[in-house]
Amino acid sequence: MLRDRTSEWFVPKFGSRNFRVTIGLLFLPYTSIVTCFAAWGSLSGSFETERLIAVCVIYFLALGISAHLLDAVGGKTKPWGDLPKRKLWTVSMIVLGIAFTIGMYYAFLDSPLLFAIGIAEGFFLFAYNLELFRGKFHNNSTTIIAWAILPIFAGSAIQTNSISLEAIILCGISSVITYILITTSRKYKHLRRDNGSHSEIKRCETILKLLTIGVLVGTAIFLAVRFSLA
Repeated sequence: MLRDRTSEWFVPKFGSRNFRVTIGLLFLPYTSIVTCFAAWGSLSGSFETERLIAVCVIYFLALGISAHLLDAVGGKTKPWGDLPKRKLWTVSMIVLGIAFTIGMYYAFLDSPLLFAIGIAEGFFLFAYNLELFRGKFHNNSTTIIAWAILPIFAGSAIQTNSISLEAIILCGISSVITYILITTSRKYKHLRRDNGSHSEIKRCETILKLLTIGVLVGTAIFLAVRFSLA
């Protein structure tokens, strides 16, 4: 059974084990995809660059660091090793506090819709990653809502305190991408755990890499087009 994820494709092959585990914990491909979704929402209508950057920072901190550290605390398996729970909790809460502080600044300023989105995201962050309520929310639907739809809503809300029609359309695209991502990732982990076909493992790995690159490149193009029209 696979118990050490430092051999995963998204973990650096260089540096000390602590460095590699730290980078691995961030799940940078998935974190970058969700951060891009937040940017999509922010670019879906009229936008300010400062707010675009702010919502991307919020989701990088909340998902990339806080949620993934909580997942290491609440997960049933310990593929990254026996990490100190108190330190994980402390760092997670500090980072989450920073993310929520940024969000609340804009919510109080002129985007109160962020309050509702923040409450929903906060609930899913704890319920999913700590597998609260007997793991009832640890499923595909929660993942799509929390990390494919709400980031786009947040990106739109921080700019205009509204959800644009374009943002809703983008949610359909992000939901499909996320569904493919989580189903492929699950298959990939099962194949590696059970010493499955090497060719199937590489196929899943290729799909995950292409999804990540595709979202990053697509976001860069979207950003360039929006700035050229601004």
